[in-house]
Amino acid sequence: MNLNQIHSVYFIGIGGIGMSALARYFMNIGKNVAGYDKTETQLTSELKALGMDIHFEDAVALIEAKYLDKETTLVVVTPAIPKNHSEWNYFVENGFEVKKRAEVLGLITKDTFCFAVAGTHGKTTTSSILGHVLYKSGVDVTAFLGGIVEEYDSNLIGEGKSVTVVEADEFDRSFLHLHPNLACVTSMDADHLDIYGDAAAIEASFREFSCKVNKEDLFVTIGLPLEGNSIGINEPAAYSAQNIRIESGFYVFDVKTEAELIENVRFGLPGHHNLSNALIAFAMAKQYGLQNESIVDALATFPGVRRRFSFQVRDEKIVYIDDYAHHPTEINAVHQAVRELYPDRKVLAVFQPHLFSRTRDFIGGFAESLSKFDEVKLLDIYPARELPIEGVTSQWLLDKINNPNKALVTKENLFQIFKETDADVLVTIGAGDIGEMVKELKNMLYEKYQLA
Repeated sequence: MNLNQIHSVYFIGIGGIGMSALARYFMNIGKNVAGYDKTETQLTSELKALGMDIHFEDAVALIEAKYLDKETTLVVVTPAIPKNHSEWNYFVENGFEVKKRAEVLGLITKDTFCFAVAGTHGKTTTSSILGHVLYKSGVDVTAFLGGIVEEYDSNLIGEGKSVTVVEADEFDRSFLHLHPNLACVTSMDADHLDIYGDAAAIEASFREFSCKVNKEDLFVTIGLPLEGNSIGINEPAAYSAQNIRIESGFYVFDVKTEAELIENVRFGLPGHHNLSNALIAFAMAKQYGLQNESIVDALATFPGVRRRFSFQVRDEKIVYIDDYAHHPTEINAVHQAVRELYPDRKVLAVFQPHLFSRTRDFIGGFAESLSKFDEVKLLDIYPARELPIEGVTSQWLLDKINNPNKALVTKENLFQIFKETDADVLVTIGAGDIGEMVKELKNMLYEKYQLA
């Protein structure tokens, strides 16, 4: 398929974080862009403000005529959409070009120098850091991201045509559609067991992805069963972060490679997982050919990603952090970062589980990771694309948490809990619609503590 012959692009599930990045891209290159989503969110409001026509009812009658010409329209669909969706079925039955997001990314990146960032955790932060480093270094890049980067206020960095950065998503084996020149794997924990069945199948899929590049062009976190350039924190590796310290809220560290030592690299996101993400981005940018000084300067100015250990309130009186974590490994990473920054303060964590199947598959890990906080509140499970599973509830998870300071809460009484808590550090965690509450919670805390 030739994208040059396409005049209009219609998205079914346009409000998804990955889908919306594609929507922005197509609008940037002059295509007509419109779409459907189930609910209105901050992200869909931002897309509408850019001029995209978006509706929230599954109705073919609401689609503008210019998107009903199958010769000039590309339809992009997210796997989260149910198979009985009437708009999707209309396009399929009438012979339109209908592609998954990953297939479209594959088409866009095929003729570019492509950086592909894979891993069950760390994709969004690593690809955002890498996109920022390349863009600030003057590379003709477009980075398609799974999160909103703070300084850019977008999940798209740059408008370049020769270099792309993409998240290589293992969900539904989507990353096998890509054509990378440089690739990395940040992590390979079991996840998406509703798709894969078991951890062995996930590992096999990552192995297949890793074979898309030569091993000298693959970068892997140390300990993963893949051949490539190893990335480590305080341990021998092809790229190792050493002499790590915290100065004025920044990590400062040295990067040791087999050939040199780059001293006093600064990076502002807390947590050893983010340090590893920054180190992978450093290594990939260096392999591409950027100079050390350019990479170091860009790393020091990386602004962070919305909902990735995102400080909403950072005051001596109260700290509020929001994070997208939805897997036990990610929750452990949040806890490590919070304890490192605030070792002597009381931490309240509010978690909204994401998917019934994920809650069932990792119930023990969730209970263990959440038990580490001083106080834990659980919202109901966010179902996303799933129907309920008998016996899989937030109450079941709560019963397994080994912490006396725990409770189920509703979204409605969460504001009262934030008002009345004696905790110094508040953390909201989850990949569901808890993110839509963050702005109001932040405003309430500003009012309560009379912050400017």
